[in-house]
Amino acid sequence: MNVSNTDVLICGAGASGLTLAIDLARRGVSFRLIEKNNAPFHGSRGKGIQPRTLEVFEDLGIVDRIHASGGPYPLMRTYRADGSHDDIALGQEIAATPAEPHALPWMLPQFLTERIMRERLAELGHQVAFGCELVAVQQDAQGVIVTLDGPHGTESVRARYLVGADGGRSFVRQALGIGFPGKTLGVRAMVADVTLHGLERDAWHRFNDTDMPQQIAMCPLAGTGMFQIQAPIPLEGDVDLSVAGLNTMLAQRTGRSDIHVSEVSWASAFHMNARLADRYCVGRVLLVGDAAHTHPPTGGQGLNTSVQDAYNLGWKLDAVLAGAPDALLDSYEEERRPIAESVLGLSTRLLDAAKRGDSRRGREVRQLDLGYPTSSLSLEAPQRSHGLQPGERAPDAPIHHATGLPTRIFDLLRGPHWTLLGQDVDRDCMTPHTQLRIHVFGDRGDVVDTQGHFRDAYGMASNSWVLVRPDGYIGTFIAGDGIDALHAYLQRFGIALGKIADATPA
Repeated sequence: MNVSNTDVLICGAGASGLTLAIDLARRGVSFRLIEKNNAPFHGSRGKGIQPRTLEVFEDLGIVDRIHASGGPYPLMRTYRADGSHDDIALGQEIAATPAEPHALPWMLPQFLTERIMRERLAELGHQVAFGCELVAVQQDAQGVIVTLDGPHGTESVRARYLVGADGGRSFVRQALGIGFPGKTLGVRAMVADVTLHGLERDAWHRFNDTDMPQQIAMCPLAGTGMFQIQAPIPLEGDVDLSVAGLNTMLAQRTGRSDIHVSEVSWASAFHMNARLADRYCVGRVLLVGDAAHTHPPTGGQGLNTSVQDAYNLGWKLDAVLAGAPDALLDSYEEERRPIAESVLGLSTRLLDAAKRGDSRRGREVRQLDLGYPTSSLSLEAPQRSHGLQPGERAPDAPIHHATGLPTRIFDLLRGPHWTLLGQDVDRDCMTPHTQLRIHVFGDRGDVVDTQGHFRDAYGMASNSWVLVRPDGYIGTFIAGDGIDALHAYLQRFGIALGKIADATPA
């Protein structure tokens, strides 16, 4: 059997696998993306896109299509036994700010999100290999050899790295013998995408909110003409998810005869679990997304955490493949596993609240405050006593080019590169590099903080630099006389800037 070669094999073409594929494609990395199912997932299991993920999608070039295809979350309409109801916002109404341009979650069914991601991947010259299943894995010090069963028979592939993005029942995780401890949360639920009549599309309709066994909710799915039905179901036994079965459930739980389903597009029954992989990496095999962590759906955290796993991993794989030390990949688990652990706790707390009829959401679900302040990649040089810290998310800010044209910090960050921003510095003390973009505020700078939003967000002292990682988190702040420390920091990622001159204030 002939053996084909690639740098990265991604197993699983859900949101995490597609994110990683898009990121690697724009970096020019050789990869293959396989999916054992014969066709794309067509349900709405993950329908909430949190603000931090919208920022990721902006960097990947799809946020406009996401917005155009979806819509905001509707009010939650809770019905009383007498037929009256209350309308409340699912979360706090927070306006966008210069630092946080995406303030609120956006609703888009998972099948539409993934369709947009596949379209972006095709623009970058790649596509998913559907009907291609990973059936065996072996690895050595130089790479991974896998066996694939596909439409054209059995195939052997050698990859420098294998990434398991193959869901909660991950074959890759099981093949590595990685434990997946956690618990079943004692809740079994159904979800269905349906054509439904008798309810307006201006609200997320909820009945019996304080009676867990009788709860049922119908949410209009933005971007479609369908509703998503959600309901707890008995822990054991078959559940009829046909048109007739769902209509019987609706009549029993709502007490109304005017609400009925005429078509079921997709339906699923599942036990809610909270589980976290013991490890994210064994040798040259790594796990992302649901293969590494599974969440209850409360709070809309699962898909978002999975996307951000892949976004964290992509630039590190690229760097190592280009010659950076293999140890850089250790920071993937170091940074992302604690995030998953905290998100599991949040989703479980929100599930407990939902059992009591409380569906409100706070800022914590938006994932804007997640970061890596204790990471080995977060360098304090010098230490900052207040304000933005290494490891935190890099804020946006409206600014102007020196020509007077408006732009944003996010425009400067967009792309696979590192970004170095200087305040009142001598740009000539930095040498160019293909993986680094340099912009300077101040006299003879190429960008202008017209309204002070950059100053407010970053708190930069005169004659200082801030280095932003390719995934939009602060790597380090450096004083103008600390260029050698910046040089040493970037060398850890395979970026050699050459001879560094002494820095002097502009």
